[in-house]
Amino acid sequence: MKYASEGYEYHVNMKKGDVGQYMILPGDPKRCAKIAAFFDDPVLVADSREYVTYTGYLNGEKVSVTSTGIGGPSAAIAMEELVNIGAHTFIRVGTCGAMQPEILGGDLVIATGAVRNEGTSREYAPIEYPAVADIDIVNALRESARRLGYPFHVGVAQCKDSFYGQHSPETKPVSYELLDKWEAWKRMGCLASEMESAALFTVAAYRRVRCGSIFLCVANQEREKLGLENPVVHDTEMAVKTAIEAMKALIARDRENGK
Repeated sequence: MKYASEGYEYHVNMKKGDVGQYMILPGDPKRCAKIAAFFDDPVLVADSREYVTYTGYLNGEKVSVTSTGIGGPSAAIAMEELVNIGAHTFIRVGTCGAMQPEILGGDLVIATGAVRNEGTSREYAPIEYPAVADIDIVNALRESARRLGYPFHVGVAQCKDSFYGQHSPETKPVSYELLDKWEAWKRMGCLASEMESAALFTVAAYRRVRCGSIFLCVANQEREKLGLENPVVHDTEMAVKTAIEAMKALIARDRENGK
């Protein structure tokens, strides 16, 4: 363990120079090596708690991947500390559960914003403040998914803190609230439910950095309720490739603009 007195961030256990300005953020530490395989010359930089980091290059630009663990608290810690050591562009690559019947397991969802139905973002901004993805990242992800020929949807994601509050809400003491709000999110057109983007988008706004999210839809519980085919897919390859291509595009555009 390295220490703040030596310039290291407390949780990610890294200092300036260890990561690039461009970051990919999966939740699962085991996905980091898979993502880093798309980099040139990837190196394992740190393995601390839920935060595993590899650094390499895309098109000659230093880039990194750091896992955030599950949920808003650990994701916010990761972003805070990564910004402290120089990162300014973040793409979350994760999984979600679809909420609209037209979305199938295996499809991708690109978030334009997130419902702040979690707790972390409330310690950054009043609830009236929206959790919004960076428009340049949204556009880069959409263009990349289209170019790669992947099925994708663009819109608002719902974020929560309790996985089982979503998947077995009727068993919870506050089932009346969970069920009513879930129905409201569906009626408002929320595409999918996940656990990190509301916190990441809010922290990014506060820290004045860019953040966007792309998810693999693992399955769709609403299709199952309707008696429709409900494929279950766990392979995140399409989401990873889309994020990699989007990051390359962002790097190229930043260079063109002298950033």
